[in-house]
Amino acid sequence: MSIQNGLLLNSVPASQKQTLATNYLDFTSGDNDWAQQYLPDLMEKEAEVFGPRTISGFLSQVGAEESMTSDQVVWSEQSRLHLSYTGNVSSAAGGANAGGGATSQITIENDIDGTSGFTAANHGIRVNDTIIVSNSDGVFKCLVTLVADEVIDVAPYGQANLSANTTTDGTTILVYGSEFGKGMNYTLPAGTTNTSDQRGANEPTFKSFSNKPIIMKDYYEISGSDTSRVGWVEISAENGQSGYLWYLKAEADTRSRFTDYIEMAMLESELNVVGSVADGTTITGSAAGAGNVGTEGLFAAVESRGNVATGINGVNAATDLAEFDAILAEFDKQGAIEEYMMFVNRSTSLAIDDMLASMNSYGAGGTSYGVFNNSEDMALNLGFSGFRRGSYDFYKSDFRYLNDKATRGGINDAAAAGSAIRGVLIPAGTSSVYDQTVGQSMKRPFLHVRYRASQTDDRRMKTWVTGSVGAATSALDAMQLHFLTERCLITQGANNFMLLK
Repeated sequence: MSIQNGLLLNSVPASQKQTLATNYLDFTSGDNDWAQQYLPDLMEKEAEVFGPRTISGFLSQVGAEESMTSDQVVWSEQSRLHLSYTGNVSSAAGGANAGGGATSQITIENDIDGTSGFTAANHGIRVNDTIIVSNSDGVFKCLVTLVADEVIDVAPYGQANLSANTTTDGTTILVYGSEFGKGMNYTLPAGTTNTSDQRGANEPTFKSFSNKPIIMKDYYEISGSDTSRVGWVEISAENGQSGYLWYLKAEADTRSRFTDYIEMAMLESELNVVGSVADGTTITGSAAGAGNVGTEGLFAAVESRGNVATGINGVNAATDLAEFDAILAEFDKQGAIEEYMMFVNRSTSLAIDDMLASMNSYGAGGTSYGVFNNSEDMALNLGFSGFRRGSYDFYKSDFRYLNDKATRGGINDAAAAGSAIRGVLIPAGTSSVYDQTVGQSMKRPFLHVRYRASQTDDRRMKTWVTGSVGAATSALDAMQLHFLTERCLITQGANNFMLLK
């Protein structure tokens, strides 16, 4: 009788009493794939080498959340109170307008915020208004004698006429009052035939803005068999989960990643333009037609309706007093909101610290800058969390999203000079706007998120489980976790925001 050994026996007789690879499990190769035959000093806890990996939390600091029940959010914002326009002195004297005589002519190109396309009915300058005209030739006070669509005739008070200055938008016009003769009514004297010369009432301009929500989805799946496997690595997850079931970590990472996607989408998203590839017809499950894809995120809103500061040195914005003074001058032209929160990347934060430290007469010695008097027995404070310049208060905070190499930090490293986003200035407080959905004026934070919700379904952050694991809901031998949200960001008063590039 012969006995044939199996091919997968884990021991082979040896002539000597010693540990050999042939009489112990092979921990380094083959199907077992263990480490070695000697038990290592096992460090079960997974090392957290990247610190907090999630970047969410920015919007929760600077804004609020509110539900909605529509496919679109529409709101209106106040226009400027005073009448100011840009244009050019198209004729020094003797224009084409009837009754113009030897008066100078000014062609209105845009209002002070860049709106164009004026007629006599939609700009606010009227006959007998007194205006200030400013351009490279000087500053002049004039009386408006005739209005014909975008062209007005003016009579200067201090000289015969204005010099032609046809540079587009090279002349600024400001209405500062009016002057009428004795007994003069609100229309021109008898004999005037041009009906557009009549002095009508000025109506406030209506500025309406809108944004649309986007639907975001993600899911995680694991087979039913794998949910019962125990590993030797103890997991650590952002949501506090711990244990030796690896699928718990995978599920927690998927959830944290989706939460970050929600925040990044509210910052980075853009509305599609007509004729782009993403026009709604190429997206599966999306309604056809331009304008149905995308949403306006914070960066896009500020770039299109707000202010952008590109540093004098081409690398960092707002890192010396000259740049900050230019920012203050721009804010003075807008709402003059006195408190701002600055969320900046590391290089800009350090540059601001250096700028503030240089204001200290002892800063060169490196001994006295900080909030309090530093001594040799305490840690030297080389950073600043806030400062006041003019009538404005600025509170500085690092923006992790702009530093993390796996998010905007890596994008900024590869971006061309002047195009990387270094930070954003956000006004503190609330703004008063007319909400067409509610039908009344309401005060809201300048920045807030709208999400879809009703008594039937709340889509702020939906999570549900399907499959046969746990509470079985289907015949699928797996567990599927689904994540969904539908939301958009509302940036009110974007003219008071500043993007640092």
